Amino acid sequence: MLPGSDIETWPVDYPDAGWAVVDVETTGLGRTDRVVSVGVYQLDPHGTVQDHWYTTVNPERDPGPVWIHGLTSDVLEGAPTFPGVAEELSRRLDGRVLVAHNALFDWSMISREYARMSDRAPIEQRLCTIVLSRDLGLPLSNHKLGTLAAHFGVETRQAHHALDDARVLAEVFRPSLRLAAEAGLRLPLVPCVPISDLGLAEEARAQSRIPAQTVRRPGTWGGYRPARRRPACPYPNPGRWQADGPLVQGMRVAITGDTGIDREVLEDRLTEAGLHVASSVSRLTSLLVTNDPGGWSTKARKAREVGTPTVDEAAFLQLLQRVQAQGDAQHVPPRQDG
Repeated sequence: MLPGSDIETWPVDYPDAGWAVVDVETTGLGRTDRVVSVGVYQLDPHGTVQDHWYTTVNPERDPGPVWIHGLTSDVLEGAPTFPGVAEELSRRLDGRVLVAHNALFDWSMISREYARMSDRAPIEQRLCTIVLSRDLGLPLSNHKLGTLAAHFGVETRQAHHALDDARVLAEVFRPSLRLAAEAGLRLPLVPCVPISDLGLAEEARAQSRIPAQTVRRPGTWGGYRPARRRPACPYPNPGRWQADGPLVQGMRVAITGDTGIDREVLEDRLTEAGLHVASSVSRLTSLLVTNDPGGWSTKARKAREVGTPTVDEAAFLQLLQRVQAQGDAQHVPPRQDG
């Protein structure tokens, strides 16, 4: 029997290196947004708290939604920049599984910060507590952190403060982990693919084409961010992608999980090629791009259910170099970088 527990056998396939429960507050939700604070709780393999750490981070720009995270420019002015905290953050993440509520977001923001340093975060796997709570079948009205905290009787003291959100998450993760272990549940662990291409060169070219009189929006990196609403794809869906065949304009392509190219950048390239960026997977989806075809995301699960073909990112990038035009045998010219 495990010390301090009535669980006789801990699942042998559960990670044995411990957990890093993380929350980040940011200037916004986009790929050019920056981290303004980080909270980390280190837990042992069974979920017991070992240590915690918090820092503010100077984003070197306006702080974004101050009314949410409460960190003003004055507060952040004397804070270290991300390169100044990266070594300590790495020490606290190294070798552990990252745990977060909506883990893809926290991981993506951290991965982007490391990418700006031409580095990568020392994380190989992550676990999303939203997915875990769903897999546990907890009787929740929704999967917000506050709802999950109330279910386990955990007090929220300062919502949207990175350290308190990490504390709350650590306190709800321990009983969640225990329930999963008791049930012998396979944990929804996801491999982390570090972002290596932020599309900065493309962004610089795009900004060079902005008319001088363009009004710069406050609250955005560099003062400007293009609108993210995508135009409708002008081509009808020609059906599913066939193995060893080309992509065809109008195909509905969904992406799930981590990609080495920033997701937003990759979706821009799909749109430029005449493909439809699908936000979900159905029987009408032509192709799913994923580096983890056996993964736990809703899209990956649905693709397995309806038989949607899948390819990994590297294979998709090759296909994207030559997309067949609808109605003839011609092809869209390969995309020129640089």
